[in-house]
Amino acid sequence: MAHVVSRKLSNSFEGALAGGGDPATSPLYVFGPFFKMLVAAGVAGIVYGTSIWLVVLTVAVVSAMYRLVMRWVTDGSGGSGLTEEEFGGWAVKINAGITFVEYTLTFLVSVAALVTFIADRFPVLNQPLILGLPGRVFVAIILSVITGWLVNLGPKVAARVFGPATLAVLLLLWAMNIATIWKLGLELPPLNLQAFIPPYLNFTLGGYARILALMTGIEVFANLVAAYEGTPEEKARKAFGSLLIIMGSTTATMLITGPAIYKVADPMNEHVSVFTQTMDYLLPDPLPYVGTLVGVIVLLSASAASAQGIQNLALGLKDRHYIPPVLGERNKYDVADKPVWLEVAIVSLAFLAFGTSEETYLAIYAAGVFILLSMTAWAASKRLVRELRQQYDIGHFLTLVGSVLAAFLTTLATTLIFYERFTEGAWMYFVFIPFLYVFFTYFRNKLGDPSPLKERLAEIEESMWGLGIPSGGEVADIERIKAAAHVEWASLPAPMERWRGEPLRPHHLLVPLDGSAYAERVLPVATFVAKHFRAKITLASVLPQMSFVRLMLRSPQRGMSSREERLKYLREVARRIQFNGMTPDVVVDMGPVAETIDRIARERNADLLVISTHGRSGVQRWLIGSIANAILQVTSIPVLLVPPTAQARAEAPRVRKILVPLDGSEFAERVLPYVRGIIGVFDAEIILLHVPEIPEAELYGAVADLIAELRAEAERQGQVYLEGVASVLREEGMNVRTLVTGSDPAETILEISEKENVDVIMYTTHGRGGVERVLLGSVAERLSRHAKSLLFLLPIHERRERSNNGHRQP
Repeated sequence: MAHVVSRKLSNSFEGALAGGGDPATSPLYVFGPFFKMLVAAGVAGIVYGTSIWLVVLTVAVVSAMYRLVMRWVTDGSGGSGLTEEEFGGWAVKINAGITFVEYTLTFLVSVAALVTFIADRFPVLNQPLILGLPGRVFVAIILSVITGWLVNLGPKVAARVFGPATLAVLLLLWAMNIATIWKLGLELPPLNLQAFIPPYLNFTLGGYARILALMTGIEVFANLVAAYEGTPEEKARKAFGSLLIIMGSTTATMLITGPAIYKVADPMNEHVSVFTQTMDYLLPDPLPYVGTLVGVIVLLSASAASAQGIQNLALGLKDRHYIPPVLGERNKYDVADKPVWLEVAIVSLAFLAFGTSEETYLAIYAAGVFILLSMTAWAASKRLVRELRQQYDIGHFLTLVGSVLAAFLTTLATTLIFYERFTEGAWMYFVFIPFLYVFFTYFRNKLGDPSPLKERLAEIEESMWGLGIPSGGEVADIERIKAAAHVEWASLPAPMERWRGEPLRPHHLLVPLDGSAYAERVLPVATFVAKHFRAKITLASVLPQMSFVRLMLRSPQRGMSSREERLKYLREVARRIQFNGMTPDVVVDMGPVAETIDRIARERNADLLVISTHGRSGVQRWLIGSIANAILQVTSIPVLLVPPTAQARAEAPRVRKILVPLDGSEFAERVLPYVRGIIGVFDAEIILLHVPEIPEAELYGAVADLIAELRAEAERQGQVYLEGVASVLREEGMNVRTLVTGSDPAETILEISEKENVDVIMYTTHGRGGVERVLLGSVAERLSRHAKSLLFLLPIHERRERSNNGHRQP
């Protein structure tokens, strides 16, 4: 596992400790399944050494290939960045899908292996405890929950708890190597050519596939490049040095301690792992027990690394619009906690269903790793071919040969793993990866393409795998991003072009009432608006189709169950609020409340709904729902909403300050004609608010310098955009002020509205409902629960707008 990098790394050893926990832990658990298969088949004496040498060759060529990746990609995106550059957007989705599965499998393997270490010392955990399940299953679940909880407390806490683990495991590995040489002498694994002929070849390749898990985590060193001090060349060199320290230690353990494990351990012993048996033989007391403790801590740290990886992956995918925003929301510790709890839930279910033997998950774990490694190797080969065409020399040609060899070996390893373990779980990649690919594509299409600045933010966040928070970012790269972003914003139509036309004012208000005091809170607001705009009012009431849940949980109201009782009630209210000599119309209908209100509004040509929300929360909100939200989901008529927290505004309505949040999109600007219409009646100040899409830099620790540059550019763009809109409004004589601030749209809108004592917030909403609202989030819903201002909401339903020959209606 890699602990949090809270500052720039100065040398390769620091990088090894920051990023090498995962590959350094692999010798603790790969030998067991490897030797168990070979000894059970009676071929270990001929095969085991050859399998190890094949792995050593693979480590060498893949490491050399990563030297190229580190030179080419210095922004921290590593092999994923290279494959995206060479293969395009589809590679991003494939990488993201496999990476999500890999993080989960990393957690599974690490916790399973550490529980094996604990059970080596406490065999009672192997006995059935509850429902026939051994105690180790419950230990694994408890440790998984604790790890998830610690990671969700933020990277600083995780660093304090897990940070020293990588150094400890390196010391353990070298202690084992030295003890082996001291006690048994240096005896390298035999390279027996007989292992390459039948009937041994299948076992040679099977052993090779099982032990390849030691290469998991090698990608992290390419991600680490951006975290070092120095020029891009120096960063690449230091990162490669870190890779050599870790993979060199792992390879040395395979070559030195591997033969010792073969000699002294019994892989058929179901109660004690082969690594623990070898520690007990080679190390004097109490060092074997210290080694067990080190193994437990470092494996816990590896599981924590996968959880941190899930957090950062979710942040990056959210900013690239590949997942619903709710999955990338930060908690109060500024980390994305929901993906971690999802991961903990998945691994806990896996432990309950399939047990806690690391062998169960190991080959599946390695399969995904080698898919990614092979994609990186083929991407490197493609790039080298292009370079070779531009300039041929023997050096480039030999490098290409090495890269193709790496691609061939990683592809062979992937094929072997799937062949060996297809029916034992490897098949899941053919189910989950297409599913995740479709999932990412759906939300990308739903949310649209992000801006260049947000794409860059996503790259930084995705590169944080196992690092907590990296640092770095070259000025040249920043300038490239600024230039790309400038082109995008400069290409937007001139302000006012997208919302030119007559100002829009309400002429007919529809006020839904259900006989409750909650609903009647809107009456002062409705009459206030109607008087100023000389608008007509219609009072409407709907007799709902009562479901069992609604019947059981409804609030006490007047017992008006008939049409006649509702009509009588509405007429009484109409007499109370008559104004300018006009008495409001009344109408009662029956059906689904939201749909019926929308139908009445359309039939009577109403152009503004004035409604209240009960402000329910918790279970009641989910079971009963919210009529206000339901109306927003079905109607395209503007809604003037009176939140439960805006009681003061409801009793004494006024329009002196209007807050208009704009995000630079045509979608958000659709509320501006209504703003112009209101200003034609009220002498109010307009506050145009833009929340930059790049968050505050302090959330990113050591990479704050890079994020600050992105943030500054996003703020500049936002200010230029708002001033463009404001200049047009000022030409019409309006009092306009611009404000660029905040990170979270809903929180910022609420904060500014309260600070500025805003009377009305005018906002365009997508009008999403159901699962879509939960996944994609709803700023309007959060405003409706917490705003102390009146809310003018303009619902836009994009699907409906495309109903006319596939084109948007104006």
